[in-house]
Amino acid sequence: MDIEIISLTNISRMYTVGSEKIYALRDVSLKIFKNEYVALMGPSGSGKSTLMNVLGCLDTPSGGEYILNNLSVAKMSDNELAEVRNKEIGFVFQTFNLLPRQSALENVMLPLVYAGISKAERQQKAEHALDQVGLKDRMLHKPNELSGGQRQRVAIARALVNDPAIILADEPTGNLDSKTSVEIMGLFETIHKNGNTIIVVTHEEDIAKYAHRIVRLKDGLVENDEVNANIREVNISITSNH
Repeated sequence: MDIEIISLTNISRMYTVGSEKIYALRDVSLKIFKNEYVALMGPSGSGKSTLMNVLGCLDTPSGGEYILNNLSVAKMSDNELAEVRNKEIGFVFQTFNLLPRQSALENVMLPLVYAGISKAERQQKAEHALDQVGLKDRMLHKPNELSGGQRQRVAIARALVNDPAIILADEPTGNLDSKTSVEIMGLFETIHKNGNTIIVVTHEEDIAKYAHRIVRLKDGLVENDEVNANIREVNISITSNH
């Protein structure tokens, strides 16, 4: 049976600019199930970034209901949202967002510090996550000693380390060349096969094609939501020498 992990009902997000009201999202309803692999697509100004911020509990909707893993999050306080974010969501950003003075291992351990996990267990979990992304032999390297693809893998390991309900990736290949982009999308496919729910936000058609379902937004509305009949397969093993 499909387990519902995200349920959005009539979600809107309005901003007031001067005397004008601008709707970034209008009446969006969406369900995402456990172990789905979904791409959110749309041109600039379509509302996809706002939707990602709502899904990731980085922003609260102006109206509507958002249930994440059986928790009603639409009306939560900032502190409650921060706790939900740290526990339920692993983020992967276009710019990697790694701390430059910390090693790969220390960067991956960070979310566990906030979760109040002992140092020994933090290290063990972080090492396992880095191993999952093929970076076991680069654990003590700092970000400037790693390639762009390796930095993004560190970021993916950090997203995985808390065993979150969802991996939310915002333009995860935006700063990478095409060969490295294919490797990173191959890694997401592997993570998905391991049972994770993945949401990728992108404006690139060829990146969206790796997802199993594509939700298209336009003018703050869901314009199209369909199963991807032509999933791009990636057949590469993840190694750490790129």
